[in-house]
Amino acid sequence: MAQPAAVLFDMDGTLVDSEKLWTIALDDYAAHRGGRLSQQTREDMVGSNMTRSMRLLLVDLGLPDGNSEIAGAASWVARRMTELFGEGLPWRPGAEEALRRAKELGLRTALVTSTIRPLTDLALDTLGHDSFDVTVCGDEVDGKNKPDPEPYLKAARLLGVDPADCVAVEDSPTGVASAEAAGCAVLAIPCEVPLSPGPRRTLRDSLAEVDVAALGELFAPAA
Repeated sequence: MAQPAAVLFDMDGTLVDSEKLWTIALDDYAAHRGGRLSQQTREDMVGSNMTRSMRLLLVDLGLPDGNSEIAGAASWVARRMTELFGEGLPWRPGAEEALRRAKELGLRTALVTSTIRPLTDLALDTLGHDSFDVTVCGDEVDGKNKPDPEPYLKAARLLGVDPADCVAVEDSPTGVASAEAAGCAVLAIPCEVPLSPGPRRTLRDSLAEVDVAALGELFAPAA
């Protein structure tokens, strides 16, 4: 079976184990404001964009969640994340090998992340700035963040491919919903929160279990 037109990778929790770093930064902000982030709200943030996450955070802490308050929280958390990202990012199991194998096979690749561009550029120091043909960040989709399909649709447009012929690799319900809404087949590898089976979704425990050369056997393009 033919290979997919492109493989579209999520970043946090999929390629790098950075969700735990986000938890540190969010907990630090909560403590800075004299509160504590609840486990349920933290889980609701997984796969989300900065604006939505900051609104959830402020509401959870019982603080005002107007635009200026959201911007202030986002700035604080982004500064903390810059510190944490600068210390290096741990790979998720099998992720580094999967990226390398995709390049060896000549597959088109994209990074499709809800993380803002400045932090993504720091992460690319670990992932490799030449590992992807295109990158789409959470502050580059005109507010149409995951679970909206626009991040994956934009990546497909930039690559010049049909999203229905692409495989998206995701770890969160929010990201899976975005990729499926765009028409992609999804390789779903849960990290912080569980994922359920779906019609164009294949669940795996880690990328270490995935033969990148056999993706065409796992996902047939939509008719």
